[in-house]
Amino acid sequence: QVQLVESGGGLVQAGGSLRLSCAASGGTFSNYAMGWFRQAPGKERELVARITWTSGSTYYADSVKGRFTISRDNAKNTVYLQMNSLKPEDTAVYYCAARQIAMLKYNYWGQGTQVTVSS
Repeated sequence: QVQLVESGGGLVQAGGSLRLSCAASGGTFSNYAMGWFRQAPGKERELVARITWTSGSTYYADSVKGRFTISRDNAKNTVYLQMNSLKPEDTAVYYCAARQIAMLKYNYWGQGTQVTVSS
């Protein structure tokens, strides 16, 4: 059973940085895509960034391009989200998710980690 465990959230001032980690276990992830989603109060969950394990190809939402970087460490089965120049509107619960590349829906989710950016 695939398990995803996030860490690294917290409280930071606007303009600051945080790095989120997502440790994956229970599967072979070479044919997986890993995504970071976020959900702010009263808003829908949105995909922030995505990376594929094998090729390392990435996708970013327009709202975070140039500020966030997604990366992975294959040896540690860990995906990271480096968040720089944080804004109050980045405040949300951030979730790590996984799907097989051939699938459209993410079917494995972590428990979420809170990121709060104060102005």
